[in-house]
Amino acid sequence: MEWIVEGVAHISTSAFVAVATAIQPGAMVSFAVYAVAIATIIVLAAVSVFTGFRVVLLHFRLCPFIFGVSAALIACGAWL
Repeated sequence: MEWIVEGVAHISTSAFVAVATAIQPGAMVSFAVYAVAIATIIVLAAVSVFTGFRVVLLHFRLCPFIFGVSAALIACGAWL
């Protein structure tokens, strides 16, 4: 069940960023959407640090790093 919720969070976050970028990437609302998306991904990374590192499987242990790279890419795309 947790995987479904996390998947929905990722899909909705990416949809919000894509729509904000497609409509008007330079608007203040778009920057707010980017900031909320980055914060959401960082929170998911923090949750993964506390839950994913307890699992032996490698792909669960990589989640915080992948989330961090995703947040950094959104930040670079939004503010550079």
